[in-house]
Amino acid sequence: MLGDETGAGMRVEEAIGKQIARLREARQMSLTELGEALGQYLERPWSRQAVHQAERGRRAFTAAELTALALALDTSIPALFLAEAEHVQLPSKIISSEEYRGALLHGGQDAPLDGVEELIVALHDIGEVLSRPTLARLAKIGRVAEQVAGPAPEGSKPG
Repeated sequence: MLGDETGAGMRVEEAIGKQIARLREARQMSLTELGEALGQYLERPWSRQAVHQAERGRRAFTAAELTALALALDTSIPALFLAEAEHVQLPSKIISSEEYRGALLHGGQDAPLDGVEELIVALHDIGEVLSRPTLARLAKIGRVAEQVAGPAPEGSKPG
């Protein structure tokens, strides 16, 4: 099955792949550089094509590979699983993003999130809010308004 474009949900592998790509780009690493970095932790480096396939969600990951990815990308394993879809597709069931996030971050309803997990959730939520098109438009409008207004008149500057 395909990912989010079908309306069914994003497969877990696709969610991980998107995070790998996002983190790799944020760290200004090439596909080849990430593959070589993984080689420090695995039996051999990944090829550029293997990294590309992983980023597209076209492979399953072993526990060792997830650990190596987290180390190579200087992140946590739960951060690799963050999904930006409303639903996540598991082999036999589609679950909500809230259910998915809950499964990643704590073992049950009575188990509290530790500080790092709470921070990961908060940062993800902040990132989602800041990436909304409305906020981007407002920021652009604000920058244009500042440019149009030009520098404040001499008498209006705080002194």
